[in-house]
Amino acid sequence: VRSPAEYKGELLHMADLALYRAKENGRGNFSFYDAELDAQLRQRRELVAELRSAIAAQALELHYQPQLAADGKRLTGYEALLRWPHPRRGQVPPAEFIPLAEDNGMIEALGTWVLNSACREAARWPGELRVAVNLSAAQFGSGNLVEVVKRALADSGLPARRLELEITESLLIAHTEPVVPVLRTLRQMGVRIAMDDFGTGYSSLSYLWRFPFDK
Repeated sequence: VRSPAEYKGELLHMADLALYRAKENGRGNFSFYDAELDAQLRQRRELVAELRSAIAAQALELHYQPQLAADGKRLTGYEALLRWPHPRRGQVPPAEFIPLAEDNGMIEALGTWVLNSACREAARWPGELRVAVNLSAAQFGSGNLVEVVKRALADSGLPARRLELEITESLLIAHTEPVVPVLRTLRQMGVRIAMDDFGTGYSSLSYLWRFPFDK
């Protein structure tokens, strides 16, 4: 027979899971608890543990997507795309594992690995081909993003002008004050700054005026 405290703990656990689902569905929603929520939580915890192990073992991969000039003929560089080839699950989509890394304190280490790997790879490319790397909000929150970029460039020997850092419109809107000064410092170093997904959110042209994006 379980004690009242055990019943209370179980009820609070169920309520927390239902609340989490309601928040995922947006404001003004409610959700009932069901056994599927426990299964989802268990799967999420397993995936977090597996992702942590994959990062430690450097088992993730970078794929490179060509970027062309506006005429569609001249190759200007490549965008580094992070991929997770899971031994049992197959290719885990970035939309699934990137939020897990952000929510569980792994995105800074993951972002640093991506940046270092991409810069080393690009340093072997001919001519002025650039490499584009995506940044997350958590990397700006760490407070040492500029130093991480400096170190990646110095260790790889890649000129700053051949590195392009991409931020999303939503990141800039949600974190304008801490993000803009960092972007200005990076641009003064010679790094190119690009805004990705412009037009998917608030889409105020004032953001383009506040910061001189390269692309």
